[in-house]
Amino acid sequence: MKDDEPFVLNDPDRLKALAHPMRRRMLTHLNVHGPATSTTLGELLGAKTGTTSYHLRQLEKYGFIEEIPERSSGRERWWRRAALPRDMRLPVPDQVAPEDRAVLEEFHRVGYEEDRVLFERFPAAYRADPGWAKGSRGLVRVTKEELDAFHDEYIALLLRYSRKAEEAPPDSRPVYVRLFTLPADED
Repeated sequence: MKDDEPFVLNDPDRLKALAHPMRRRMLTHLNVHGPATSTTLGELLGAKTGTTSYHLRQLEKYGFIEEIPERSSGRERWWRRAALPRDMRLPVPDQVAPEDRAVLEEFHRVGYEEDRVLFERFPAAYRADPGWAKGSRGLVRVTKEELDAFHDEYIALLLRYSRKAEEAPPDSRPVYVRLFTLPADED
C-alpha cells in the first residue's frame, strides 16, 4: 500500500484500542511533542506510571506506537508514533459487523469530545494570535458523489501540507485541522 492510499481502519480491536480517551491523549502528545516515556506521559496526564505503561502496551500491540530501542535503557522505555498510513479513514457502520458497531460509536464519541474541547479553545486562540487560528463556515448544495469528491480533495490538500516534524520548516507549528459535514435540512 502506498503511503497516501486510503486505509480503512475496520479492525474492531484496533478501533477499540483508539477509543480510549487516555490512549488518544498519549497519541496526540507523541504526535505533537515527539517521543516520551510512560513516566513523562503519566506526569502530563495525571496518571500513574503503571496505568500509562498498560495503555502504551495496548497501543504498541495494535501498531500505533513503537519503542525506540536506541533511546531505551533498563526500565526506561521511550515511545514514538509508529509509521502509519497517512490517509487513515474510518469504516461506515455497514462495513462493521453489527456486534462491533458500538466500538465504532465509542470511537466517534471520544473523538467528538476532543473536537468539542478544541472548539471551545478556538476563541481564545483566535484572540491570542489570529494568524494561527483560522475558521471557516459554509453551506453547499451537493450530491453524495460531489460530497465524496469534496472530501477526497480535502484529504489530498491535508496530505499535501502534512509533514513529519523532522521534515517541517523551522517556523512551522503543529495545527489541529477538523472537517465535518452534515445535512443542513434536518434541523
